[in-house]
Amino acid sequence: MLSLQDPIHALHGVGPKLQAKLNHYGIAQIADLLFHLPRHYQDRSRLTAIAKLQAYQAALFEGNIVSCKLQFGKRRSLIILLEDDSAAIKLRLFHFSKAQQAQLQPGYTLRCFGEARPGPAGIEVVHPEYEINPTSFDPSAQCFTAIYPSTEGISQQLWRKLQAQALKVLELSDVKLSLFELPAALQALDISLKQALLYLHQPPNHLDLQALEQGTNPFQQRLAFEELLAHQISFLTLRAKRRAQKAQAFTDQALAKQLIASLPFNLTKAQQLSIDEIYQDLANDVPMLRLIQGDVGSGKTIVAAVAACYALAAGYQVALLAPTEILAEQHMQSFSEWLQPLGIRCACLSGKSGVKHRRSVLTDLASGELQLLIGTHAIFQDQVEFHQLGLAIIDEQHRFGVHQRLALKDKSVGFTPHQL
Repeated sequence: MLSLQDPIHALHGVGPKLQAKLNHYGIAQIADLLFHLPRHYQDRSRLTAIAKLQAYQAALFEGNIVSCKLQFGKRRSLIILLEDDSAAIKLRLFHFSKAQQAQLQPGYTLRCFGEARPGPAGIEVVHPEYEINPTSFDPSAQCFTAIYPSTEGISQQLWRKLQAQALKVLELSDVKLSLFELPAALQALDISLKQALLYLHQPPNHLDLQALEQGTNPFQQRLAFEELLAHQISFLTLRAKRRAQKAQAFTDQALAKQLIASLPFNLTKAQQLSIDEIYQDLANDVPMLRLIQGDVGSGKTIVAAVAACYALAAGYQVALLAPTEILAEQHMQSFSEWLQPLGIRCACLSGKSGVKHRRSVLTDLASGELQLLIGTHAIFQDQVEFHQLGLAIIDEQHRFGVHQRLALKDKSVGFTPHQL
């Protein structure tokens, strides 16, 4: 008996190639497949007369085969003329087998689903889904058909077959998928995660499509809350892990006060508030992970320079990471102007740095003689070794990957550097 934790290849029909495509969607287990939700639904709950078919609208229709002929031109195609009591329409197949051609002969009834489009001689339906000699149509037994986000090589029919298998596993499973306490508003709905998944994969024929598109369907809201809550808990877990790490506490404010006193301008209240909050973080042995936001020209750079002074005053090094060489050079000019008069040695390292300059910077950085390194992605390289990295400042952090930013902690031995 299969379980939700079984690998996706445990399902019938999932070989290595299909498994690789499913893995691309983050689907590794059967449970993952259940959370690959439909992007919209097709209404197959009512039959449409052929005369009422409209161009570019998918519909379910039924009729008797009048003729089936091969048509030759730029592309060979099989043309089936289908007729009901109201009108007739052509079905066109470009890809077909001899067995299909033998089946689709006059005398048979077809129930089709497809989109009518303008053709050479009026509207026609190209490659509809069809059923030969279907059972009598019962509207109450029909439901909306789920359409899934897909990629080349995975048809909608295949998605539905895989989901049908996964849903059987879900129905037989006693595993409680949700680990979270629901708020009172969702508890009042009395919808389990299991019910929500079954509903959205195989919705009933009374589904309100408008409510679903607007996000007001209660089953949809139930899953949305689950996803948001899981997302937040993941962040809190990562934050807790980071706070469990140790950093160096920086409490010496002398160098920072020297820098502020030497400035030819006064700090704004917002800048001073940011500096005070940063100091409170740096004075603890818990790694700081703080974000400064502000418009261009609002003075974020001088706040970063003051923050650097707290680490430098304690004898630790600072790394300033910029996304481009131009920005790195601009920071080098500003930080040198502010900090070199205070006895702080700064250097810049980028992809275009010469071999001699690069060798000198790396040597002095490893020995601790170089106190502040400004650079681009070159800082991530294995050859870049700090003597004691205490603070990493990242400019335009959104232009770096999470793993890149967190990789800076590997540049420090024995403790985690603070990050701004």
